[in-house]
Amino acid sequence: MSVILVFLVVVIGFAGWWLAHQRLMSKPWLEVGPDPVGGPRPTGMPTQKIALGIFLAVVGALFALFASAYFMRMEFVDWRPMPIPRVVWLNTGMLILASVALECALAADRQRDLGTLRLSLATGAAATLAFLAGQLVAWRDLTASGYLVTGNPANSFFYLLTALHGLHILGGLVALARAAPAAWGAGNPGRLRLRLELCVAYWHFLLFVWLCLLVLFTGWATDFVNICRGLLS
Repeated sequence: MSVILVFLVVVIGFAGWWLAHQRLMSKPWLEVGPDPVGGPRPTGMPTQKIALGIFLAVVGALFALFASAYFMRMEFVDWRPMPIPRVVWLNTGMLILASVALECALAADRQRDLGTLRLSLATGAAATLAFLAGQLVAWRDLTASGYLVTGNPANSFFYLLTALHGLHILGGLVALARAAPAAWGAGNPGRLRLRLELCVAYWHFLLFVWLCLLVLFTGWATDFVNICRGLLS
């Protein structure tokens, strides 16, 4: 349970940091700007960002609950950890690349660098697709080695959590597909910046979740808990 609390604290900290950078704690009544009739208009955080923050909090809680169930199930004698295919490490690199590429795309949009923007978007999308393809390869290698879904509780958790994470990645790709055409002159270019900011936050969050899952699957989280228990005892 201590690891779950740490996970939740980190998720809340991530959400707080992101919301703080979105000016949620600003004082809009002290900030004015022109409105359509020429009077002062308060400025605030877009509704889409607030909605995304709430959604990420819910998703973080969902993965935290699964992680809690993972740790509790490990205590049973029939639990046999499964090996991590080497391709998973390559997949992790692809997801990191996708997250960095989308961050570069956002920076390029702010600098009105259209060439870098397009290249970064294409790189981010390609790296994300490579991550998903690599996950399928990992599943294939595991099943070929006899690590089936019903073979062991550890196997079931691995397939369930990676599938759930992959579904969220697919959802992000749908959102990215709606935002990207504006960089090539299609769609609404005025909404590109906001959609990019949402995609970047979403990709960073999913990268963080994946790294946490990787810590679970490799057993590093268990070692960390044992070290903490030794220090506190």
